[in-house]
Amino acid sequence: MKNSKKTNAGLNRRDFLKFGALTGMFAGASGVASACATPASNGNFAGRAKYIIFMVSDGMSHGTLQMADLMSRRLHGRPSKWIELYEQRAVTRGLMDMTTGNASVPDSAAASSSWGCGHRITNGNVNMDDNENPFEPIIPIFGRHGRKTGLVTTTEITHATPAGFTANVQRRHMQDDIAAQYLEREVDVMLGGGRRHFDPDVREDGQDLYAGFRDKGYKVALTKAELGQPNGFGRVLGTFTERHLPYSRDHENTEELVLDVPTLAEMSKYAIDTLYASGDGFILQIEGGRVDHAAHSMDATGLVYDQIAFDDAIRVAWDFYLQHPDETLIVMTTDHGNANPSLNAAGSGYNDSDPFFNRLQEFTYTNNWIMRGLNEDSSVADIVARVGTATGLDFERDHARMLQQALRGEFQAAYAMKARPMNVLGGLMSNYTAVSFTGSVHTADYVELAAAGPGSETLGPITRNTDWFGLMLTAAGIEIPEMRQS
Repeated sequence: MKNSKKTNAGLNRRDFLKFGALTGMFAGASGVASACATPASNGNFAGRAKYIIFMVSDGMSHGTLQMADLMSRRLHGRPSKWIELYEQRAVTRGLMDMTTGNASVPDSAAASSSWGCGHRITNGNVNMDDNENPFEPIIPIFGRHGRKTGLVTTTEITHATPAGFTANVQRRHMQDDIAAQYLEREVDVMLGGGRRHFDPDVREDGQDLYAGFRDKGYKVALTKAELGQPNGFGRVLGTFTERHLPYSRDHENTEELVLDVPTLAEMSKYAIDTLYASGDGFILQIEGGRVDHAAHSMDATGLVYDQIAFDDAIRVAWDFYLQHPDETLIVMTTDHGNANPSLNAAGSGYNDSDPFFNRLQEFTYTNNWIMRGLNEDSSVADIVARVGTATGLDFERDHARMLQQALRGEFQAAYAMKARPMNVLGGLMSNYTAVSFTGSVHTADYVELAAAGPGSETLGPITRNTDWFGLMLTAAGIEIPEMRQS
């Protein structure tokens, strides 16, 4: 039967769904407190953070932050909000060590879990150690203490980063199980993609989670129109696409997407307004998840414009912070670097770098959009035309032939991952934009970290990822629970 399908190491779905009812067990479990208890010793901010907004630009390397700022100045005549806050010294800034339980290079599941449960765990796990012992995540803890909770993302709502604040599964791909845990743990506001994990016609076990959420009083929205405008506090599940939400640049240039899918800034404002209306205080995670996907694809257009979309969400969150500065802890960070993109030198005296980068202003679609219209049978003329439609470039035929070879599996590169068609296109586009990538995978960077509000004063030049669990709880006046020992 479908509902007895094995998911990992002999555990079936029912076994994993039991983790949704762990609240009582966690509350009474014996063991040791999280290793991140250090901030609790500084009580000058204890209980002051009624509102916590934790913002994650997934896979944001330092170059991504800088290029989004450059583009913002070109498009809007102003710095990005993130850099503006640095310039105004309005936030405490530092670096964060994102090492996981098994590697210097983190994946999103272990990275988010380090914030969500205060432990460094193995890449791919979500708030569980290698012996399948679960750690209670921070959102259920806040919910248990009467605070409202929310998740907003441009990925599937069940993806690794939101799950890291909420769920317990042995492997991050178990998104059907994560969706069921969201129902059982009753996260108040969830906005993103991922219909396939709630729809009974798609889920392997045939469970209708949409019906389950409606039975618990949730508004279920599948389009921007169905979401509507906030109207006081009400619990909401919004899943606006089957899988991930579209890249920002593709979204804004596709009429039906503009009508049906809200932007990250729009979802963030909806979530903040709805959670605030409860009067109970809240914790909200906001993720710009497709920044990471663009970096994996070596897609400069997707990368820069999704980072700008994330910056628009920062503006929304910062406006709320300015209204409640003494009660709001706001955090801006990333879970890891990815592909280390940057604007490179081009031309004599590097005089071509800026004009090349300026071309991104004219690109209307991403490399992802380009590749969706190509296959191994595409001709050189097809490739030239497709790239031209997306970018306005006069794409050289020699470059089109290289991409054609990659589409047919005939292209060789010194760094093997750069032989994949998407990455070949990304490399070729560097000749036109001066934006290049070291590869297409995560990196072991110390990541950007900025914060303001109660608790932010404790940050030093470098922070351990797991410290955030205790810091957020202490800032909210919630006692750090005893945890199972990993």
